Amino acid sequence: MQHVYEAPQNASAELFPGGEFARQTLAVAEADIRKLIHDPVELLTRMVQPALWLLIFGEVFTRVRAIPTGGIPYLDFMTPGILAQNVLFGAIFYGISLIWERDLGIVHKFLVSPAARSALVLGRAISSTVRGLCQMVLVYLLAFLLGVHLRLEPLAVLGVIAAVMLGAAVFSTFSLVAACIVKSRDRFMGIGQVLTMPLFFASNAIYPLSMMPSWLRAFSRVNPLTYQVDALRRLMVVGGTTSFGGGVDFLVLSVAFVLLIGIATRVYPKIIT
Repeated sequence: MQHVYEAPQNASAELFPGGEFARQTLAVAEADIRKLIHDPVELLTRMVQPALWLLIFGEVFTRVRAIPTGGIPYLDFMTPGILAQNVLFGAIFYGISLIWERDLGIVHKFLVSPAARSALVLGRAISSTVRGLCQMVLVYLLAFLLGVHLRLEPLAVLGVIAAVMLGAAVFSTFSLVAACIVKSRDRFMGIGQVLTMPLFFASNAIYPLSMMPSWLRAFSRVNPLTYQVDALRRLMVVGGTTSFGGGVDFLVLSVAFVLLIGIATRVYPKIIT
C-alpha cells in the first residue's frame, strides 16, 4: 500500500518541474501550521499589544494633533503601523521554535531527510505567514470597532494580505538566521528584544519619515518594516498615501526575502553544530 501511495507523488514530481521541491516545502509548512492549530493561545495573547497601542497611544495622540498625518486621523495613520508591528513581533521570535526543536531532536530528522535545505527554510517562512494573516484579521476587527476608516475593496484587501505575508516571511526568516547563529534560547531572546524596538521605532509605523532626524531617516530607508508599513498604509486605510510607491515597497521586501532565504539556507545546518 505504501508503494501505491508514493507512486503518484513521484510521478507528479517528475511531470512538473519543481514538484518535489514544492511538496517538501508544503510538508514542512503543514507541520508548523498544525502546531499553531493545536495551540492558538499565542495568537490571542499577541492581540493584547495592538489593543493597547490603538486604545491608549492612538486615542491620546489623536487629540494632541502634533504629528502630521497627511490629512487622515492619527488613529487611521497608525493602524497599518500597528499591524506591521504585530507581524514583526510575532515573526522575530519565530526562531525560538527552531532551537526548541533542535533540543528535542526534531531538526536532526529534517536535516537527514532528502528534503532540500531551502525547502526546510521556505516551508517555515510560509507557515509564519499564517500567523501573520491571523494577526491581520484580529487587527482589522479591532480597527473596525474603533472606527478606523478601512479600505475594504477586494483588491486593497488582497494587497494587504500580500504585504502581511511578505513581511512575516522576511522577519521570520531573519529570525531563523539569528537562531542558527546564536543557538541558545537565552541569547536568542536577548537578541530578539534588542532588535524589535529599533526596527519598530526606526520606521514610519507611528510617525512619518519627515519628522525623523537625517541619520534616523537614513536607517529607516534600509529597514524592511518601513516598506511594509508604507505599502499597508496605502492599501489599508482610506486616504492613506505612500512615500515610495507600492511597486518599490513590494520589490524591497521581495529582495530582502530572497537574500535572507539564501543566507538561512547556508546557516541552517549550523543549528546542530
